[in-house]
Amino acid sequence: MADDNKKPVADYLTAGIPVPNYEALASNTARLMEELGHATAASLKPVEEGRAKPGVSEEVSDVVKTLGQVVETIAADPQRLIMAQTTLTKGFLDLWTNNLKRINGEIVAPIAEPDASDKRFRDPEWTENPVFDFVKQAYLITTRWADDLVQQADDIDEHTKHKAQFYVRQLSSALSPTNFVATNPELLRTTLEQNGDNLVRGMQMMVEDIKAGKGTLKLRQTEPGDFKVGVNLATTPGKVVFRNDLMELLQYSPSTETVYKRPLLIVPPWINKFYILDLNPEKSFIRWAVSQGLTVFVVSWVNPDEEQAKKSFEDYMREGIFAALDRIEKITGEKEVTAMGYCVGGTLLSVALSYMAAVGDKRISSATLLTTQVDFENAGDLKVFVDEEQIKQIEEKMDVRGYLEGTSMASAFNMLRPNDLIWPYVVNVYLKGEHPFPFDLLFWNSDSTRMPAANHSFYLRNCYLDNKLSAGQITMGNVRLDLSRVTMPIYNLAAKEDHIAPAKSVFVGSKYFGNNVTYVMGGSGHIAGVINPANKPKYQFWTGGPPVGQFEDWVAKAKETPGSWWPHWLEWIAAQAPEKVKARKPGGTLKTLGDAPGTFVLERS
Repeated sequence: MADDNKKPVADYLTAGIPVPNYEALASNTARLMEELGHATAASLKPVEEGRAKPGVSEEVSDVVKTLGQVVETIAADPQRLIMAQTTLTKGFLDLWTNNLKRINGEIVAPIAEPDASDKRFRDPEWTENPVFDFVKQAYLITTRWADDLVQQADDIDEHTKHKAQFYVRQLSSALSPTNFVATNPELLRTTLEQNGDNLVRGMQMMVEDIKAGKGTLKLRQTEPGDFKVGVNLATTPGKVVFRNDLMELLQYSPSTETVYKRPLLIVPPWINKFYILDLNPEKSFIRWAVSQGLTVFVVSWVNPDEEQAKKSFEDYMREGIFAALDRIEKITGEKEVTAMGYCVGGTLLSVALSYMAAVGDKRISSATLLTTQVDFENAGDLKVFVDEEQIKQIEEKMDVRGYLEGTSMASAFNMLRPNDLIWPYVVNVYLKGEHPFPFDLLFWNSDSTRMPAANHSFYLRNCYLDNKLSAGQITMGNVRLDLSRVTMPIYNLAAKEDHIAPAKSVFVGSKYFGNNVTYVMGGSGHIAGVINPANKPKYQFWTGGPPVGQFEDWVAKAKETPGSWWPHWLEWIAAQAPEKVKARKPGGTLKTLGDAPGTFVLERS
């Protein structure tokens, strides 16, 4: 029976492969080479104009240096080196033997299988065709072996090991056979069916994206024309009620006859734009909060340039949060607000709360922190980018212009999930030649903002590098910041699968505040864990009392509740200040400066 199923290897290679129009294929190959020349010219332009240094980038040098330390450690131990070689050799011998049996018609179990969540190998050919199955398994064996090798390198310091693990993961993602036409059956079919026209279209889009990134590829995750801020994004009605050098303050129009007496001030991150909280009517946290009777104010940070180069973390506190509080009191007459900070906006809010506690400023009566870190010991993979050498390189870049380009941070965030946020778009856009599907979240993700030099340097050094905030070692305005003085009610939301502010890191950070913290863990990650609409929830959340003891123990005992955390939070807000008053119009008796979402948010990097 086995002989009946036996086929030559060549038959597997050609099975299901369409025959191209060779004349059209040759023509498109020439066009592809021409577009490749345009892409090369676009990428070299910054060097020619003196805006970038020629040669190998600092990032590549750090990868080589880091992985070189791992190799040196392994090579210094002959027994470990032999074991590593033996493990890899055995894996390939087993795979080769298995594959020969399969080609001869036997049914055999695979040596290596992708994780269930891995979407890269969904095409049936990866399993049904022995040749592509061999390529897939060889890749999995090699990358898992490399990962294990780094895991076992206990002779290097933890930071270097963490970087090596991260870099190996990036290389593994980049070298996947799914990323190359010759080794991806789906790409091979597409290319031959379209006579290579897909590659020409993809290269044309790559040229456009390199030019958009000013010499660096600005990954196309969505089409620029699909969305427009203020038209089909950030459409909740409101007014700009204040403006200074760092921010515009937005106040949203009420949609209820009465509102809670205590206003809500939202402090978003300046690393991204605020409209993640106002994507569209169905997903908008801001619109929902307004509909629940809250008077909502939101800080919309400027997209900084040379003029803001020397704006410090303290400036962001004073000209951002404190200026907003002053204006809110003038508009509403209220001396107390509840404040909400998201990500680094939450870190800034925590700094402000500590400062205010020290000087007796009681204008913020309760606070909500969304995926916010104040202790950075467990800060996750972003710590890979933070050591003295790398920070100096970033500071040198910022010294040239006074800011860090927004694409730098966007690329770092994408690298946390390369198989979801980088390579699918490389394959679909630049190799398949397909325009990306309209997705508001990814449009927002690509709408990056610049980082002012003084502020960003302070944040990297004092938080990520030296972890001074939780240690009480930061002084601001001659005041030592001590988070334990912050005793107001705090609603601290983490996200279970957050790669930017890991749930454990948020949990540990909660312990540094005074003993009045409600820790809640939402499902999904840094964005979806927060943007989980009450009307159409996709995830769940967990509650389990105050953040005491070990994080793992808290999670094991926590109560899971299906649906959105938004109503749970509103109950928490209402319980503190249930009094209501007549709805307030934006600006009150003061002159407004235009419609929401304002002008600062429209400035693209």
